[in-house]
Amino acid sequence: MSFMKVILGSASAVAFTAVAAFADPAIVYDLGGKFDKSFNEAASHGAARWKKETGKNFREIELSSAAQREQALRRLAEKGNNPIVMTGFAFASSLEKVAKDFPKTKFVIIDMVVNQPNVRSVVFKEQEGSYLMGVAAAKASKSGTVGFIGGMDIPLIRKFACGYVQGVKATAPNDKVIQNMTGTTPSAWNDPVKGSELTKAQIAQGADVVYAAAGGTGVGVLQTAADEGIYSIGVDSNQNYLHPGSVLTSMMKRVDVAVYNAFKDGPTLKTGFNVLGLANGGIDYALDKNNAKIFTPEIKAAVDAAKAGIISGKIKVHDYMSDNSCPVK
Repeated sequence: MSFMKVILGSASAVAFTAVAAFADPAIVYDLGGKFDKSFNEAASHGAARWKKETGKNFREIELSSAAQREQALRRLAEKGNNPIVMTGFAFASSLEKVAKDFPKTKFVIIDMVVNQPNVRSVVFKEQEGSYLMGVAAAKASKSGTVGFIGGMDIPLIRKFACGYVQGVKATAPNDKVIQNMTGTTPSAWNDPVKGSELTKAQIAQGADVVYAAAGGTGVGVLQTAADEGIYSIGVDSNQNYLHPGSVLTSMMKRVDVAVYNAFKDGPTLKTGFNVLGLANGGIDYALDKNNAKIFTPEIKAAVDAAKAGIISGKIKVHDYMSDNSCPVK
């Protein structure tokens, strides 16, 4: 696709993909870019699916700095794009302002709740998928030590970690879970070198399976795990293909479904609170030709049993976001 530069007032340029007329829906990717092989890329797949099925166009923006969030949303609303989807909690404060100024425009924010009448807030039960990853990790581990590497240290990522630990401990109570966060600023989402360093440190402590919930940083985790001969677990998108035979599975957070649904619903979409989890297909695990040989029948049986238990309500997975605590360590 070709790109054109659009100057937003006195701010730096934002890259718009010239694929749409102004009345079409739009998506704004957060820092890390459309091709981060994780969260943003999953969102792009939903938009691409909608375009393929309908033959219609959409507009997309990749930011180069955090300061562009509000400007990008405002420019799209001014041009009549509707609905406007944004990927990530960091858009919340900008959306609070812009949504009030454009009450006839529908907005969709993923991973955060913004209480405005023209906003759909989409959140996921990441703890459910992460629990399944913990079950898989415990079943695959030979050392009895597994790892978790998060991106920015925020409650949302602690939610992933807590679900993971619960799955590990439910499967192998004596297993050890090493946890590290990459950083406390947005740059933590796009630091594969730091991801690699943390992976090596966890391997030195005995970890033989490492789950990455760190955006672009996770690419470094998966690469190092492959290089060092241990298993990794991907997140958001199906990352099994990145290192076939090394990525045990991926926790699929169906951001693509959230984007596809928003585009499909169009300007008349229903606003309010929207929750996606295992029961409604918003969360799942990935099994394909790239991990079929290592995701053994024993692992699959254990993960499927846990999945059924969560959906039925027999297994209760604690949500870290409910009280910012985790019942297991």
